[in-house]
Amino acid sequence: MSTSVTPKERIQSLDIIRGFALFGILFINIAGYQAIIEGGPMPDYSGINKTINSLINVFVEKKFFSMFSFLFGVGFYIFASRAEARGDKPRWRFVRRLVALLLIGIVHIFIFWGSILVFYAVIGFLLLPFYKASLKTIRNWLIGIIAVHLIATALPLFVPATDSFVTSIFSNDSMLVFIMFLSGFYVSKAGWIQNIKEVKYLKLLFIGLLPFAVGSMLWIWFASEANNGQVMKIMTLGTVPVTYCYLIMAFWIFSNPIAVKLCQPVAKVGRMALTNYIAQSFIALAIMKAMSIEVVNAKDVIVIAPMIFVIQIVFSVIYFKFFKMGPMEKLWRWMTGKPKEPKVSGTQTI
Repeated sequence: MSTSVTPKERIQSLDIIRGFALFGILFINIAGYQAIIEGGPMPDYSGINKTINSLINVFVEKKFFSMFSFLFGVGFYIFASRAEARGDKPRWRFVRRLVALLLIGIVHIFIFWGSILVFYAVIGFLLLPFYKASLKTIRNWLIGIIAVHLIATALPLFVPATDSFVTSIFSNDSMLVFIMFLSGFYVSKAGWIQNIKEVKYLKLLFIGLLPFAVGSMLWIWFASEANNGQVMKIMTLGTVPVTYCYLIMAFWIFSNPIAVKLCQPVAKVGRMALTNYIAQSFIALAIMKAMSIEVVNAKDVIVIAPMIFVIQIVFSVIYFKFFKMGPMEKLWRWMTGKPKEPKVSGTQTI
């Protein structure tokens, strides 16, 4: 089943999950906002800080930015299919959108060195050949890429001699981002998001992935507590199954109208994700300066992240009482260029 999203239709679950993904990303990025100066104080990784850091490794690290990446893939299909429905050129329109994101990202990287925007813009070009591909072709590519990624990640863990430049290419975060991009694109093209309760075998997929997800999370916990130098590889190995489980649970939960209604404030954050993602770096720096924090410990992260997110919820809710689109989203749209006017047929369905 392949479907497009109508121009005025906005899928609330996507905004909510995007909002929560931004919250999770905060737990990882906050430490990166404060530069560590050579010879200056270093973060404390002992005691309660160590435990908190291990919990972040288990439940958050790589998972939430992977969810965000998945939603980027979903957004690509929605954006391109709407462009095609207008009679526009979907690939060309998306290329302009990626170039605009690249330029925004280049500016942002001077503010926050860990910005993912340039990263996303570059990897996003790899989605273009898949736009007209069949679901079967996309699925086969996706399975193959995931298999290569998992093998390249697992081999050095079990056979250290295989750790090489080649395995590092296929096991790094770029490959992970592309996997999630393509996953989101596939799911959106297949029409799963709009009909999540009708998707066959999704429950079986979840049950099949769950043991791997739980097993990898336990492995990450023990590796983090033991200061295992391979903990990043272990986290990477478990990211795909854990993220898929997170996403399946999230879409199930937010297929419930009550859950959607309760999480409307979070949806407002996700609705202007680009604005809020960029704003996080400024808000974090302001808070850390106000609190006189020279170096960020894990204890600081679990205090600052919710503070920033609450600020963003309040701002987003108020903002959308007066405007329909976030400021950075408006800029991104302007940089992408004015879309072609939709074709008008003799009869219209309202």
